[in-house]
Amino acid sequence: MAADSPQRAYRAACPGCGAPIEFRSAQSTHAVCGYCQSSVVRSGDTLARIGKMAELFGDFSPLQLQASGAYKGRAFTLVGRLQYHYGEGTWTEWHALLDDGSTAFLSEDNGAYVFVQPATLSREVPPAETFRVGATTAINGKAFSVASNETVSLIAAQGELPHLPALGASFAMVELRSADGEVLSIDYGPTLAGRPAVLSRGRSVLLDDLKLVGLKEESATNEKGNRQFDCPNCGAPVEVTLSTSQSITCGACHSLMDLSKGVGKELKHALQRDPINPLIPLGSIGDLQGVRWQVVGFQHRMGHEPGERDDQFGWEEYLLYNRKRGFTFLVDATDGWSLVKPLTGAPAYKSGAASVTHLGTTYQLLSSYEAETGYVEGEFYWQVRRGQKTFNRDFAKGKSVLSQETSAGKEVVWSSGSKLDAKLVAQAFKLEASQALFKRGDASPLSSVSGMSVRTIVIVVLLLLLFLFVISRCTSCDPAVENCSSSSSSRSSSGSFGGFSGGGGHK
Repeated sequence: MAADSPQRAYRAACPGCGAPIEFRSAQSTHAVCGYCQSSVVRSGDTLARIGKMAELFGDFSPLQLQASGAYKGRAFTLVGRLQYHYGEGTWTEWHALLDDGSTAFLSEDNGAYVFVQPATLSREVPPAETFRVGATTAINGKAFSVASNETVSLIAAQGELPHLPALGASFAMVELRSADGEVLSIDYGPTLAGRPAVLSRGRSVLLDDLKLVGLKEESATNEKGNRQFDCPNCGAPVEVTLSTSQSITCGACHSLMDLSKGVGKELKHALQRDPINPLIPLGSIGDLQGVRWQVVGFQHRMGHEPGERDDQFGWEEYLLYNRKRGFTFLVDATDGWSLVKPLTGAPAYKSGAASVTHLGTTYQLLSSYEAETGYVEGEFYWQVRRGQKTFNRDFAKGKSVLSQETSAGKEVVWSSGSKLDAKLVAQAFKLEASQALFKRGDASPLSSVSGMSVRTIVIVVLLLLLFLFVISRCTSCDPAVENCSSSSSSRSSSGSFGGFSGGGGHK
């Protein structure tokens, strides 16, 4: 689909192995040989080998080099690829060559995509340490919220690239987001010493809207096979389905393992006692809101209002995966089910306010609380740990929900979504036989008594009051293992600690 670049293509032999290396863009200065993984730098018509690149991590992305599409009516082709690592996971950026010879990046972060192009700042770029997560700043007269400030490093690369950071060298990456959904990333890469930081600006996109051709076939992904190793605690075989996973649990002993350094390294693991059986089994496939999702992860979380640890409440989150849509979260809370996904943008919110505005809609604050991960099963694209803590705020407008999650001062993530009918959730995963188990507090206790007499309704109300009195005196609900509440506070609906995915591309 992409038109030929007006720039003259340049081809030369790899100084490492002699294989041909082609530069389609005059702006590309580096490349990685597809045969011997040599990193080469271009100077005029000469290529010099500067090192050897690590092998790419295999993944389940449908993207690949030479896939082409169109963005805002402009054709492009994917000619290069960079894989980065940060504290809690990895993400990929695809170098895109547009039909006019300019370059852009299609950033892929766990299935969420952002198309960004080079940007400039009307003033000198401030140092990375001046950007405080959660603060608001103005960029060329437009307000942005600081979403993350991370230390990152390059772990692998492929193809033709406009720049190539030193492999494994750490540098800062700051991500800003606006209320209308723009993402602005500031790359303080180590190869840019003595030069201004590199800025990129763009918006989230859906792969279907890019009209991509030349995508990787799903069968080709499956042929790679899954990674498998023995559990370091009990020795049972553990299979990693998604190669982007940073954490996984053993199906036999429920140990939680860190995959962030690869399965070939020493695996850190933590024992998990008192396992919780998910209502929706891992591996289940269901259709929600027109998308086919697979359950790949499950976690139980607990919350409490600041300073009120005696009054805790619990809820559960299912991590769902779709090959083209990436990840989303199905939340099971006392007040109902909801389907939510991290936002690319940042709603207009003033710290401490009782409401927040997003895309013209005002949401009212429901609760603020500290959250902690208590139990985990399955695979996760971030390095999930028992005891992980965040500070959350939940907002709502009718059936629409909006949540803010702040983690250790490194990242602020907003998630949005909507309430789901419990019956629809059960039907989506073909669990109609267990439909009664899906009912939650959002179902009105009097919703089915409209045809009853006044006397009958009064009796029902009195029985409910008696039941509530008894349950308040003695309850068997344990928030450590159930999604229950021991106070007036209850978990609304939000995303997960998977805020690290963020919906953006540049972390």
